[in-house]
Amino acid sequence: MHCVFQRQADKPTITKLRVVSHNQQLIRIDFEEPCVSECSRGLEALCAEQLAEADLLILSDYNKGAIGQFTQLIAQARAQDIPVLIDPKRSDYAAYRGATLLTPNLAEFEEAVGICADDKELVERGMRLITEQSLDALLITRGEQGMTLLIAGEEPRRMATSAREVFDVTGAGDTVIAVLGAAMAAGMELPQAAHLANVSAGLVVGKLGTATLSRAELRNALLDQRVEHQGVVEEEALVDLRAQARDRGETVVMTNGVFDILHAGHVTYLEQAARLGDRLIVAVNVDETVAALKGADRPINSLQNRMTMLAALSCVDWVVAFSEQTPERLICRLAPDYLVKGGDNDPERIPGADCTREQGGKVMVMDYVEGISTTNIICEIKAR
Repeated sequence: MHCVFQRQADKPTITKLRVVSHNQQLIRIDFEEPCVSECSRGLEALCAEQLAEADLLILSDYNKGAIGQFTQLIAQARAQDIPVLIDPKRSDYAAYRGATLLTPNLAEFEEAVGICADDKELVERGMRLITEQSLDALLITRGEQGMTLLIAGEEPRRMATSAREVFDVTGAGDTVIAVLGAAMAAGMELPQAAHLANVSAGLVVGKLGTATLSRAELRNALLDQRVEHQGVVEEEALVDLRAQARDRGETVVMTNGVFDILHAGHVTYLEQAARLGDRLIVAVNVDETVAALKGADRPINSLQNRMTMLAALSCVDWVVAFSEQTPERLICRLAPDYLVKGGDNDPERIPGADCTREQGGKVMVMDYVEGISTTNIICEIKAR
């Protein structure tokens, strides 16, 4: 890390006094003097010098005078294809015109666009602001209501707060934009980066004072969140989980089958499917449709046993049953990002393939392990 500071001998460093009682912050008192134009010009020049080696530019506007001309820095960065993220404090967002993304909290956003009566109005005004100021996106942080991510030309994404208990909101906004910027600079797509920032902020507000976040803490929180939402689920619950995954920017993969006697071929195929995205849904035929497809002596294992075995695999997130002859209706309702089948299936004839493509998803066929199948295993047992 390379840090460059701008010193101004006649101005004191801002001091922030926080009054805390019973582990809760009650009030903050700032001791400061505004920065003057000479200071801002110096900082802007230093920033411009660093752009050649940057992957992303973050501008935190505390509205203290340290940054005078945002538009010039934004234009310089965008001319070099460098994304610009801004934590805004001014009510006139024209100052940030052309930025990649702004991260206002709800109060800051409403100061710029007016009080929003509900989510619909918030989204409408946010999308209008994106168009008016030539932004790519807005990430509005909303305290206990989580976050709303608005991207030009896309459906809004709502992320529930991940904070279990709030002790101190100090630094939450800084954490959001720092994690968001680091993730995007590393190549992560904006929805996934926003989810990471949301989880990070939830951890920071659970600490007292100006707190830092370690990679281990973030990794463990993500693992806890993943385990919390795994297993056998009903269709209605899965629809909600799918929506939450979409809001978090997660890629969802879906497959289906009988999975009567779970074997190495199944596991290899499911692991390959899981590697295509962040979440894997496995839809399983009920016993009646298995008998219709495979014969009266099938399934060997009941629906509950088959689903329990699948849910035990670390690569599988959600297991759901379907009672129709094909899972087409279920697939169309869940709209996976990837629909995957194994064996010698024709991608054009896979149930649910058409609506998956129509909703922007992809259809893929993956190979089973040669020579391993439930039918072969049953024949081998009978032969012995």
